[in-house]
Amino acid sequence: MITNQLLRPASIVVVGASNNVHKPGGAILRNLINGGYCGALRVVNPKETEVQGIPSFGDVKELPNTELAILAIPAALCPDVVEMLASQKQTRAFIILSAGFGEETHEGALLEDRILATVNKYQASLIGPNCIGLMNTWHHSVFTLPIPNLHAQGVDLISSSGATAVFILESAVVKGLQFNSVWSVGNAKQIGVEEVLQHMDETFNPVTDSNIKLIYMESIKDPDRLLFHASSLIRKGCKIAAIKAGSSESGSRAASSHTGAIASSDSAVEALFRKAGIVRCFSREELTTVGCIFTLPELKGKNFAIVTHAGGPGVMLTDALSKGGLNVPKLEGPSAEELKSKLFPGASVGNPIDILATGTPEHLSIAIDYCENKFDNIDAIFAIFGTPGLVTMFETYEVLHQKMLTCRKPVFPILPSIHTAGEEVGVFLQKGHVNFADEVTLGTALSRIVNVPRPATPEIELFGVDVPRIRRIIDSIPENGYIEPHFVQALLRSAGIPVVDEFVSAKKEEVLAFARRSGFPVVAKVVGPVHKSDVGGVVLHIKNEQHLALEFDRMMQIPDAHSIMVQPMLKGIELFIGAKYEEKFGHVVLCGLGGIFVEVLGDVSSGLAPLSYEEAHSMIRSLRAYKIIQGTRGQKGVNEVKFAEIIVRLSTLLRFATEIKEMDMNPLLATEKNVIAVDARIRIE
Repeated sequence: MITNQLLRPASIVVVGASNNVHKPGGAILRNLINGGYCGALRVVNPKETEVQGIPSFGDVKELPNTELAILAIPAALCPDVVEMLASQKQTRAFIILSAGFGEETHEGALLEDRILATVNKYQASLIGPNCIGLMNTWHHSVFTLPIPNLHAQGVDLISSSGATAVFILESAVVKGLQFNSVWSVGNAKQIGVEEVLQHMDETFNPVTDSNIKLIYMESIKDPDRLLFHASSLIRKGCKIAAIKAGSSESGSRAASSHTGAIASSDSAVEALFRKAGIVRCFSREELTTVGCIFTLPELKGKNFAIVTHAGGPGVMLTDALSKGGLNVPKLEGPSAEELKSKLFPGASVGNPIDILATGTPEHLSIAIDYCENKFDNIDAIFAIFGTPGLVTMFETYEVLHQKMLTCRKPVFPILPSIHTAGEEVGVFLQKGHVNFADEVTLGTALSRIVNVPRPATPEIELFGVDVPRIRRIIDSIPENGYIEPHFVQALLRSAGIPVVDEFVSAKKEEVLAFARRSGFPVVAKVVGPVHKSDVGGVVLHIKNEQHLALEFDRMMQIPDAHSIMVQPMLKGIELFIGAKYEEKFGHVVLCGLGGIFVEVLGDVSSGLAPLSYEEAHSMIRSLRAYKIIQGTRGQKGVNEVKFAEIIVRLSTLLRFATEIKEMDMNPLLATEKNVIAVDARIRIE
């Protein structure tokens, strides 16, 4: 529960306030005073009559009614103080800085439980315990530094970790990124990342509220809530980037399938972020760089011009953009020649546009103007400009400032000389701009933003999926574990997934008869062992009855074999689709190239069931091997529409058959006309 007393309190008390600003109770009071808090500010310290110029109360019982209490006292004292303030002083918001709760001991967890019961009883807010606090434009209730520039259109930062929040702020401040609020939720006993996001969604005002949210989280308690409110905010015009730290391997047990071997809790996080439209980051630098990009005008395309006076950074930026699927198109023709004539001899304009180390502020202005007005194949402009210390950069950065105010196309300032030209960069940032000191980090971050899909539609694709029949089949399966091939075939057919004709029998004559009817060549596979290929249980290109009879006899001797499956031999590119059930998240669906490439290359993309057709196509196109799927070097591609359709149908099957805990379709054989499943395994519980 997030109350107005937490966000805009008319009165604040610091319990455990100190004159020593190196203690949390002293530092947080200093920050409140220096931050210009305008309400009634009170302190409780039984050993002092005055703390940092504020008269001190000896006991919380002596306080007048106070809306927000900040506790910087030992953990054991907190429950009684919370009870007193909530019941007798009308306090409806608490920030508990103290550690020593559930993060340390069982006894500490019991203290936390007492506090939670009290705040819930009085419908109060609780931040923490074990946090650095909360700051916004109304009050700076944190005991740490730095305090960034705060204004209503700045960034909202929500962090599980107080220390990490501080380090994120350190990274952001030097880039010029400004903030609206910083939430450190600590143990998140009542208010966690999901609750903050929910509040921001439910109270969102597009005119007055920040539309940029940055998140650092160490666990996802409620994936459904996170998905719902993140995607809702993004649809309302917000931009969200997040780090999820710690990729715990809930599937670290001995995996019994390809999916089990490659799926993990991190796959679920990746799928959740994709479904919500969250930009996933992996470091503080990435997160704050993405946040800075979010403050600039929105990109309308993937084509970039690089204006630089140093060749190396331009080349490295070009490489980073290319790796992320972005373009640095060649600039040529009359406009390019005209631009070249206005620069010093030796300058190049092919893109990157190198105006040379001797290039002037006027040259920078001219180059940007040409990218803005004359080159229609350019969507955004990078301006790389530093100094070896021979000249000052005030004039150059003023040119850049004016261009960023007037250009329709986004201009990305890359000012690497943050020490040598520190004063000039500082003046530039004071004008409300951001700076990207490292071009490769910028290129990587841009790639993440451009390639993230839009939030998925919540509708389930039901066309062609026989849900009642799926339930009848699942309910008729007698026991847990990997199910018999005929059940697998029945489930896939009920979902409208095309499967190859097959026949299973322990009788040689029946297997031979099916092969005669379907026509040679055929494939024979042992039934029983889970990893058929590992035990010699798969034979391809069987061209006659004699060969099939010999393989039948051999494979029936394999341990755990109880029958043989035979299928017509098909040709095509091998694809893979798998799924694994993750607790709290639901089914994670994976796709990629099939056969041995699944585990060897590890090139898979993930989605969270149920999936839309747009999501399925996004998954396919995010694969590094997508060029093979499209067709390359004279080889025909595969039917991407059919591949996406199977992914969607499988995700719908899983939505109505949650008993399925793990499955592989590997391989599917794909041609330019069709995609068909030739081998599948399903494990249920």
